[in-house]
Formats: sequence, C-alpha cells, structure tokens
Amino acid sequence: MTASPKPVVLLLGEILYAEKEWDDLGEIAELRQLKDGHRGQFLEDCQSGVYDGLLAIARTYDSVKLTGRFDQELIDFLPQTLKFISHNGAGYDQIDAEACANRGISVSNTPGAVDASTANTAIYLLLGALRRAHIPATALREGRWRGSMGLGHDPDGKLLGILGMGGIGSAFSLRAAPFDFNMQYHNRNPVVHPSSNPTNAKYVSFEELLRTSDVISIHLPLNAATKGLIGREQFDMMKDGVVIVNTARGKIIDEEALVEALEQDKVFAAGLDVYENEPEIHPGLMRSDKVVLMPHVGTATVETQRKMEMLVIDNVRNVLQEGHLLTPVVESRNS
Repeated sequence: MTASPKPVVLLLGEILYAEKEWDDLGEIAELRQLKDGHRGQFLEDCQSGVYDGLLAIARTYDSVKLTGRFDQELIDFLPQTLKFISHNGAGYDQIDAEACANRGISVSNTPGAVDASTANTAIYLLLGALRRAHIPATALREGRWRGSMGLGHDPDGKLLGILGMGGIGSAFSLRAAPFDFNMQYHNRNPVVHPSSNPTNAKYVSFEELLRTSDVISIHLPLNAATKGLIGREQFDMMKDGVVIVNTARGKIIDEEALVEALEQDKVFAAGLDVYENEPEIHPGLMRSDKVVLMPHVGTATVETQRKMEMLVIDNVRNVLQEGHLLTPVVESRNS
C-alpha cells in the first residue's frame, strides 16, 4: 500500500443504505474497499504489506465471509498501524475484542441503532409462539384451513422473564407492557438508571427467573459466560409449558436440549431468530410445529440498516477527527 497524505480506512463488505455519507469520508480519508475474496487471501495480503499504513477498518456483519472471524490468528496478521475497528452490529462475537485490546486496537459496535427493530422482532416471535402460529399459518397455505391447531395462550397476566436488560431488553419490555405482562429480569447487576428499566420490572436471580417465568426472552450478548447458558439443567428448572424467545445469539441455547424440551412438552413453544450453528438449523427445530422460525432478520429493515451504517460511519469519522471511537465495546473501554 503506497503512502497516502490522508489516513487510510478499509471497508470490508458494502455500505448499502448510507453510501453518500460513506463517500463523504473521502474528503478526510483515503477509502479502500474489499468486496470479495476469502480468509486465506486476506491474511496473505496483510502479510505481504497490501494493507500497511491502515488506520481503521469498517466491517459489515456479512464480511465474515471474506475474512473469517477476527480471532487471534487474524489479529496477529493485521498491520501495526491499525488502531480502530468499526463493526456493524450490536453483537460483536465475530471479533475477539479482548485480543484486539491487547494489540492496542479499539473496537466499536452499533448499540442503540438495533434496539427497536430487534425488540419488535422479539414481540412478533413471542406472540407467534404463544399461539403456536406456525401450525395454522402453514395449514392455511396448504389448503387445510386451520389444520391441527389447538388453543394457544393469551399474554395477559403471564410472568415475563427478560434475560438481559440492556438496550434491546428495555425496548422489548416497553413493547411487552401493553400486553399486560408482569415482568422480571436478570442481569449481571441490577440496572441503576430508571430509563434502563422503563417498566420497573423486578430484579431477580438467574435461577428465580428460570423457575418462575411463564415466558423467557433472551437479550444477552454472546461471550464466554453466556455460551451454552441455557441447557438441560436450566430447562429442567423451568415451569412446565414455558415459552422461549431468542433474538440474541443462538449459541446461548443448547439446541439439542431445547429440542428435547419441546418434544417432552416442557417447553410449550419457542420463537427463534438465531441459531447455534446458523445458517444450519437443528433438524428437530425444523420438524417441530411448536417453533416459529426466522432466519436472523431481527434488524432487517431499511430504517435500521441505515441507522447501523450511519453509526459505523460516525465512529470512523470521529476517529479521523477526534482520535477515538464514539461507541467502544466494553473490552476497549477497559483497555
């Protein structure tokens, strides 16, 4: 990479909804882009000096197809000049943020921008699971009217357990409130500011949430502490006929254990937008008529995608103008 009078920024993937704003960064930075390729080629290019002088990377969620996960191996290949990664997504499990921090690379994500859309998706899945909506919806398209549907459940008076009261969890609680749920939540720590718990949900322990909730909705980040958090032992603790909703990350739930719980009627129904090994889905989930399935589309609206891209761009712009990211992830804040 030849020397440039401007800082160099590399876009991994494509900006689709904020193209003008991205192009405007060209006034203060040299913009590069990688739209195709594979991990081996990217590592080879890093090693051969193609990206020497790079200050920042803006990456899309789908760019993992081009580079693979930003793990320790890849981070070791990145140029020493790289100091910032602006990631498009609230979840950032595609990046080893701790390894980045150890290398002096700060990482940002897009909190806030995804809250409303993901919470809306969770409400859709919650209501669909309560009614086991997959059964009549499928039967209708097959010309069998309601098919073999039984009766579902109303939300009124049910105890809703929110696992993770961050931005998405609190947005979800606001949307659930008009359905007359009683609400409780669990975080690592109780939220302090009232705006983070807008429905005044009760703080309970993880075990109490599992044992007492009629519906459990998951809104946690994926990390070492949450991977496989919900397995056989946790399902055994739950009430018979519990409803599970997950719009966070698939690996938080042991899918084999979920399938068993569905087959044994421990779980009445589930609404899922994320999967343990996506895009592969456990065959037991595909077979089950108790599950409402969506293909990780919680943020798939024009408005939300633009908000996310704008925040990625704003993070890069702030790096170029002020020398730091606007929304650094916790690992970068603590480094």
